[in-house]
Amino acid sequence: MTVHSLVWLRDDLRLADNPALNAAIAQGGSVAALYVLEQSPGSRPLGGAASWWLYKSLASLERSLAAAGIELLVETGDPQEIVLVTSRLLGVTSVFWNRRYAPAAREIDTAIKTALLNVGIAATSFGGNVLVEPWNVKTGSGGAFQVYTPFARVVRQWPVAFPLPGPLAGKGESAGVGASAHPVEPKWAQKLESHWSVGEASATAALLRFFDEALEGYVEDRDRPAIAGTSAVSPHLRFGEISARQVWHAAQAVAAESPAKRTAVEKFLSELIWRDFNYYQLYHHPDIAGTAIRDTLAGLKWHDDQGAFEAWTRGYTGIPIVDAGMRQLWETGWMHNRVRMLVASFLTKNLLIDWRMGENWFWDTLVDADDASNPGNWQWIAGCGMDAAPYFRIFNPLLQGERFDPAGIYVRRWLPELAAMPDIWIHRPFDAPEGVLASAGVVLGQTYSRPIVDLKVSQRGARESLKR
Repeated sequence: MTVHSLVWLRDDLRLADNPALNAAIAQGGSVAALYVLEQSPGSRPLGGAASWWLYKSLASLERSLAAAGIELLVETGDPQEIVLVTSRLLGVTSVFWNRRYAPAAREIDTAIKTALLNVGIAATSFGGNVLVEPWNVKTGSGGAFQVYTPFARVVRQWPVAFPLPGPLAGKGESAGVGASAHPVEPKWAQKLESHWSVGEASATAALLRFFDEALEGYVEDRDRPAIAGTSAVSPHLRFGEISARQVWHAAQAVAAESPAKRTAVEKFLSELIWRDFNYYQLYHHPDIAGTAIRDTLAGLKWHDDQGAFEAWTRGYTGIPIVDAGMRQLWETGWMHNRVRMLVASFLTKNLLIDWRMGENWFWDTLVDADDASNPGNWQWIAGCGMDAAPYFRIFNPLLQGERFDPAGIYVRRWLPELAAMPDIWIHRPFDAPEGVLASAGVVLGQTYSRPIVDLKVSQRGARESLKR
């Protein structure tokens, strides 16, 4: 069968508010959808946790597309070859996709668009993955913003497009193709099954559950890791199972209906704008995962301490809130946002280990690790990104733990070996009297790690090194 239109899907695995899919259907005739597991220069291989999520998300999407009369083709390789070959094989007249923003990805897309046009196939791209296209947000002089606050001010004034409806069930002809490949997921990632529900319907359900159960207390509860006080839609956003525009307008509707929740909604929207700010950095810089955006740390000699890094990855640093976060990550593929900052600060400031090592670990183990937010947030903590935390800002994990997890509920959940510690010592067992440790069944260095670094000494040393 001749296929009239091909939709090349990337981080937009949804039917609703998918401009490329809508355009293909509006053109009439049969439609095919293509997903390419990219293996090409300039593309970063997915981490293990993300590969697990992608496999589940594609399976869900395939069922949704089938209900709309569209079948999904999944291929592995270089998209510059696959998109062109598939288009010619199916006889399509038009190819549609939603834009990507990393410089290397944009170069690939531009090359593909040129190749398609050269053989008489129309190629059209759309904005569907951010609130505002990066080139539309400029300073008064026409340059790029370096600081979040004025960037956010412009985005808030921008008329964010309303989401598009998804296709009706049974709309359109079947293209007669099917999935032929799937992501390779590591065995360790299979445990994520018990923690997540994947797909477009699950994304919507997660957002509505957040509005109903957690939004009202969001301003304060979002910093408390023991409470389900955040939306947890980040992995759904990462794979485009829900769009930023859908989240934006849904939240605005809640605020309009319940004015008392306006403050919480505005705080929530500021986090969505921060996501756009990370994509803004991605757009304006060639490689934010490997190269510092600002040269503030250019003269710093990072420590090459594989033992300390390994202890950090496995949650055996001897600092409870840090270890709890790293074990939550390993078990669930996700970590509470406040704790992400703490573990990243500990690695880069207390251990003086290169932020790129931490970013790579998160890339492999987070279900929501994407090209923009993962390196962008790591650079912010390290102090070399746009609007970055200054070098002298070092989170104290003990004080942070006592402030945001005062009863130690979060720590006890992920560090069962400390479950019997009294609240007053739960975040600093290394300072507890021997009798307290004995009563709690804790033997430092055996049942729970001793600190791998002295926090006060390492903080002082980090400030001196960073200042130099």
